[in-house]
Amino acid sequence: MTSSSKKIRARLSHPVIDSDGHWREFDPIALDYLREDAGQELVDKWNARVRVLGEDGTSSKEKLDRRTGQAPWWALATPNTLDTATSFIPKLLYDRLDDMGIDFAILYPSSLQLFAPYLGDPELRLAGCHSFNRYAAETWADFSDRVTPIGVIPMHTPDEAIRELEHCKELGIKAVALGSLMRRSIPEAERKGISRRYACWLDVLGIDSDHDYDPVWEKCQELGYPATFHSAAENYGLRNSPSNFVFNHIGHFAAAGHAVCKALFLGGVTRRFPNMRFAFLEGGVSWGCTLLADLISHWEKRNAEAVKLLSPKNLDRMRLHDLVKQFGTEAMNQGWTSFLEILDRGMGNNVPEELDDFVACQIRNEKELSDLFVPNFFFGCEADDANLVHAFNRKVNPFGTQLSAVLSSDISHFDVSDMTEVLAEAWELVEDRGLSEEDFHSFAFGNAVRLWADLNPNFFDGTVVENAARSI
Repeated sequence: MTSSSKKIRARLSHPVIDSDGHWREFDPIALDYLREDAGQELVDKWNARVRVLGEDGTSSKEKLDRRTGQAPWWALATPNTLDTATSFIPKLLYDRLDDMGIDFAILYPSSLQLFAPYLGDPELRLAGCHSFNRYAAETWADFSDRVTPIGVIPMHTPDEAIRELEHCKELGIKAVALGSLMRRSIPEAERKGISRRYACWLDVLGIDSDHDYDPVWEKCQELGYPATFHSAAENYGLRNSPSNFVFNHIGHFAAAGHAVCKALFLGGVTRRFPNMRFAFLEGGVSWGCTLLADLISHWEKRNAEAVKLLSPKNLDRMRLHDLVKQFGTEAMNQGWTSFLEILDRGMGNNVPEELDDFVACQIRNEKELSDLFVPNFFFGCEADDANLVHAFNRKVNPFGTQLSAVLSSDISHFDVSDMTEVLAEAWELVEDRGLSEEDFHSFAFGNAVRLWADLNPNFFDGTVVENAARSI
């Protein structure tokens, strides 16, 4: 029987690119790669670490006492046995792409390889990324006309990121996912013996980092890699319920993307690297629309000149006192001197050395701000994300812009109950939500071509979408 997605694909005049599908590593084989590269001792160390991450058997009371967030569970299988098998058998996934209505898929991992860049232990982190990237490259090598796997890049330091970017290039890997939100210790807390687990800050790369990541962006451009992020923000801050996974899960990809995107922009990365491309996956695009509008609004009120007007020193103290005398109470008049002292030293007067929070962007007007944001950032949206229509709403988005939403199927994970329904579900945006077919073309194909091929024009060479991609 022909799937509904296959029928829809037959109606389209363009290919469909999945910019964020998933596959599930086959752990015994993946660990063989680690064993071959690093030895059994490191495999044993890895297995112990994996149990700590998700299989430690922590009781509900222990989680509550430690304020440890409820980790994902039952997230890599569905009642659909065929889809579960498809997630970890490469040839089966390849053979089923037509039924999914997908011409070409960029696949992200689900467990071992995905964890590797975030491990605090440098030996495990570097060996894991190195070995599992080789595993991914060799596993999918025979299916490159329709599938390409990503390599994972550790970002604890720029040097380790650059080494693994170069390793991925040697392996023939065409796409990468960079780590972000790495836990960093707080020196004062560390001196007092407080564990990083309970006192840490999260590195958002663009601002306030201990490291300069410009050499990483330079290397990405040199090698033709857009920087994609699939970072998690669950089990941090306001998404840290010890009992409820759904509470922790909703919105966490968006929160992670929002933080890193905002930091890259305010850190002037798109000013210094205007050709660089960044993608934030699985969090939707509505937060991107809000962020762009918020940045413009804040720039209008707090740009280098406007922010100076907010200084309390600009107030006419005599006029202010006259108004107190005229309209205030006797108690206000008697407390006037003390109030002035509070006004000068109170909330809002912890003035930084640099007044302009946009100084790294060198922005001269609102339109220039938009121009430094829109071309550089891409946003992965799942098929059932009705809010992605906001990305294409020229009447609402500043300066009539459209943000670059890309199809992110999330196949192989629990939230896709039937792999053959993803494209059909996405098409409902046209049938039921008012998305135009032209905008659907951008979402399912055109934006993906720009994301993956702007820095690497040969990205789609030798694939089934080669000719169509060159027409964009």
